[in-house]
Amino acid sequence: MGFRKYKWHRVAASAAELSWSPGDIALVEVDGKKVCIARFADGWYGFSHSCPHAGGLMNEGYLDDAGNVVCPIHHYKFSLRNGRNTTGEGYKLKTYPVELRPEGVFVGIEEGLFGWL
Repeated sequence: MGFRKYKWHRVAASAAELSWSPGDIALVEVDGKKVCIARFADGWYGFSHSCPHAGGLMNEGYLDDAGNVVCPIHHYKFSLRNGRNTTGEGYKLKTYPVELRPEGVFVGIEEGLFGWL
């Protein structure tokens, strides 16, 4: 797997601006595209707004105790760390890196032709 280059987008001035508690899923907009952000354990994770199976809105889902985001429609589970489907259906949820910096919360979008796919 090669080196990935990201363009970083500030989505909030601080984590508090997203006004959530652990386990909540925030919805932000990056270059006109909706991206979900969640905090789990000690990490921050970004992932697609819609489920790859049936298009469920992932910000309406929830996080389980194992670190998966659960789709609100069919309850398919996806790892926050890599987007892999953990309930065995074979789908993959697009993920995005999230960084907390002194200047705010940033989401990384892979540069190149297929960065949004």
